Amino acid sequence: MSPLQKERTISISGLFRISRPINLLLVAFTQLMTTYFLVKTTNSGAPVLEDFRLYLLILATVMITAAGYMINDYYDVKIDYVNKPHEVVVGKGIKRRVVIVLHSILNFSAIALGLIVSPKIGLINFFAAFLLWFYSNRLKREPFIGNLTVAFLTGLSVYIIAFYFQKNELLVLTYAIFAFFLNLIREIIKDIEDRHGDRKHGCRTLPIVIGFRKTKQVIFGIATLFVISILVITIKINKTELFIYFGVLGLAFLWFMWKIYLADRKEQFTKLSAWAKILMLVGTLSMALL
Repeated sequence: MSPLQKERTISISGLFRISRPINLLLVAFTQLMTTYFLVKTTNSGAPVLEDFRLYLLILATVMITAAGYMINDYYDVKIDYVNKPHEVVVGKGIKRRVVIVLHSILNFSAIALGLIVSPKIGLINFFAAFLLWFYSNRLKREPFIGNLTVAFLTGLSVYIIAFYFQKNELLVLTYAIFAFFLNLIREIIKDIEDRHGDRKHGCRTLPIVIGFRKTKQVIFGIATLFVISILVITIKINKTELFIYFGVLGLAFLWFMWKIYLADRKEQFTKLSAWAKILMLVGTLSMALL
């Protein structure tokens, strides 16, 4: 293999790793599930899945998410060399300037696609792209506000389908809240996992500012708000299937919280972060019951 071919192979591999394709597929899958099972039809009665603007909206969301991953890795190179040196891509698998160019192209393209869907969606896409950049550049290093930002954008990626098509907004809001709280917990878990590298490079995340044990208490507080919020909305929606499903999922969530209570090592928090993602996927699948 020539040096040029080797460099191209490294770049393609680096691009694949930095964009988190599995996470992008999960984002698209969640939006399609929301569309098919919750929104279903437009106000005129036509199936939403036949509306080309839906696919532009989903593609734009995926592009903004990918750009967010790229800019996050760009700013976090030094921290990642401490927390996960074998997973560093920027500067090794793909050049720093290439990351910036790709980030810009993806964001501007996503905003353009949003404007084709509607001016409101274009504005939301601009806001989301800017917020992800600001998160990576500044907010991520501050206590709690960075966690809230990512969790909010995760919930928004679910709710935006109902917002655009103006259908079943309360039902979709239930899943947006579900995604918000679980992702908020997951982001704090990741901060606990990465606290050594974050501390070394001057970050002020929750585990560094208030300590390891108090951060766990914050997670338990968020979990309580999460359960209350889901309970209130499911009572308001009043669907037996939703009660049963979230009841069963609640047992899994209690097990998850017990594992957080017991965890005290980095590898344990790495597993818990993966479990949070699985819980989000299982929660998404409950849409098929409605």
